[in-house]
Amino acid sequence: MISSATKQVLAATLPAVEGALPEITPKFYNRMFTARPELLRDMFNRTNQVTGGQPQVLAGAIAAFARLQLESDPRQLRFIIDRIAHKHASLGIVPDQYPIVHEHLFAAIVDVLGDAVTPEVAAAWDELYWEMAHVLIGREAELYSAAGVEVGDVWRQARVSGRTQVSPDAVAFTLTSVDGAPLGAFVPGQYISIQAEMADGANQIRQYSLTGSTSDPEWHISVKLDGEVSSHLHENVFEGDLVRISTPFGDLTLPDGDEPLLLASAGIGCTPVIGLLNHLVTTGDTRAVTVLHADRSRSRQPHRGDLAELVDQLPSAELVQWYERGLATDDATRIGLMDLDDIEIAPDTVALLCGPSGFLGAIRDALLEKDVPDERIHFETFGVLTK
Repeated sequence: MISSATKQVLAATLPAVEGALPEITPKFYNRMFTARPELLRDMFNRTNQVTGGQPQVLAGAIAAFARLQLESDPRQLRFIIDRIAHKHASLGIVPDQYPIVHEHLFAAIVDVLGDAVTPEVAAAWDELYWEMAHVLIGREAELYSAAGVEVGDVWRQARVSGRTQVSPDAVAFTLTSVDGAPLGAFVPGQYISIQAEMADGANQIRQYSLTGSTSDPEWHISVKLDGEVSSHLHENVFEGDLVRISTPFGDLTLPDGDEPLLLASAGIGCTPVIGLLNHLVTTGDTRAVTVLHADRSRSRQPHRGDLAELVDQLPSAELVQWYERGLATDDATRIGLMDLDDIEIAPDTVALLCGPSGFLGAIRDALLEKDVPDERIHFETFGVLTK
């Protein structure tokens, strides 16, 4: 817990720091990657740096954590910490890396804010940083322990045993262990990281949702042609090749109980939903499930047949799909953007949303208007979302 004196300084300076974060975070990354180029080469996703996605996420996380020290919201704080910790664990982040971030982040803050960073201000934000770091380090240790690995020791090799085109721009890969043993357990909705060696020798990392059943000794992922790592996998990885994979992590998992479920996705965001549905089918789950999916068109929809087949196998499930282009072929197909106006949703529904940030924001707002409590709405963003 940070001190009351620090909270006073944070309250007075948060607007200025928050307003400057869009300038601070790019400077921070430039400083850190200049001093430690191996971090950009072998850990941070270069595509996210080029698009500005990673600096935006960092800025949002810092601002949100600071604000939550002033306006306590344990649920939101837990959400932020869990989301970051799972992503860090999937990269194999270790405690020794936090001082590196601290050094270059605070240099960037001083560079941008100049004389406004008095010793008192610096001490307050320093305390905030280490509070956030220690909370994350503790949570990451818990995740590593639960996964049965040493801190940061998440990487191993797997062999590609299958490759299938599931849409014009998405490929499904089947992964098996090198020694033929089962790859291991995971929780439905989790993802793994793939570390791919680029032509320039860099080892770039990206996360992909596990789509198969938890009872399958092999793991399954689907990769949309988007970004440096995904392009590499599309163009260079085939049956028999070895890939470097991480232990599974991720916090978008099925809730216990028998409350109605709503699974809403857009585009390649269907992949966590496929994994969740596979588990529901395998375990013979009987709860009511509403599956909603939005895509550009039927021809470009990944796993279109799989989604329908899985829903058909559940006794109390229904599927409604929206396409931006095409024709409505039945009552369960709509043309346009996803619209929940005529979708019946019980207030005790637990909603799991997967897709790009704009889609998530719109569907979350629609669910709130239908009186679904915010604490029952969970999401996995395939982009940048900090709320």
